[in-house]
Amino acid sequence: MLEIRSLNAFHGHAQALWDVDLQVREGEVVSVIGPNGAGKSTLVNAIAGVLRTVRGEIRLGGVDLTTVPAHQVCAHGVAIVPEGRRVFAHLTVRENLLLGAHRRAARAAHRRTLDQIHELFPRLAERAGQQAMNLSGGEQQMLAIGRALMAQPKLLLLDEPSLGLAPVVIDEVFTAIETIHATGVGVLLVEQDVERALAASGRAYLLAEGRIVTSGTPQQLRDSPQVRRSVLGQ
Repeated sequence: MLEIRSLNAFHGHAQALWDVDLQVREGEVVSVIGPNGAGKSTLVNAIAGVLRTVRGEIRLGGVDLTTVPAHQVCAHGVAIVPEGRRVFAHLTVRENLLLGAHRRAARAAHRRTLDQIHELFPRLAERAGQQAMNLSGGEQQMLAIGRALMAQPKLLLLDEPSLGLAPVVIDEVFTAIETIHATGVGVLLVEQDVERALAASGRAYLLAEGRIVTSGTPQQLRDSPQVRRSVLGQ
């Protein structure tokens, strides 16, 4: 489904990614782990079209997303849950969710999708009329995930979903990721909690200093000397 080839990404004149190759098959959960500053968020933002200064290919369903205008990337089946959630603080929970259904096909099915999200995160239904600024951090993360799912994506990009959350809320978020995966949505998970990420994934990549260092099954990465050095401090 997603095929990244020789991706180089830049912040101004500073290069952040070097010749990254990565694949997410249809309905697969793939994690990208690595230390702070490795380029994980840069990778996610490049796929989502947020970062446009790139060279290489980002293909989804045969379409090279690097040639697609940023505002049309979602129409090709990509939705992002950004680091820090970035909900619209002064809008209600329901209004935030409906903003996610801006694609024509998603708008047509928004009532059914909204019911599915309320089933996934019942607290969003309970707080539908509240402003997002009044939610807890965990509830805002649920809202950010729900907003992305309203677009009915083929590929969901999750950037540090556990960041700043209590352990019990992290459990809920990762249970939701399992449920989303079960519906056939592909997931690319960027996460500093290495064990959580590997436990949720079928395959994983280690990104360090802007380069893919190694990849494989979760157990292969647990056993990898590069992973132990880079992210486990061993």
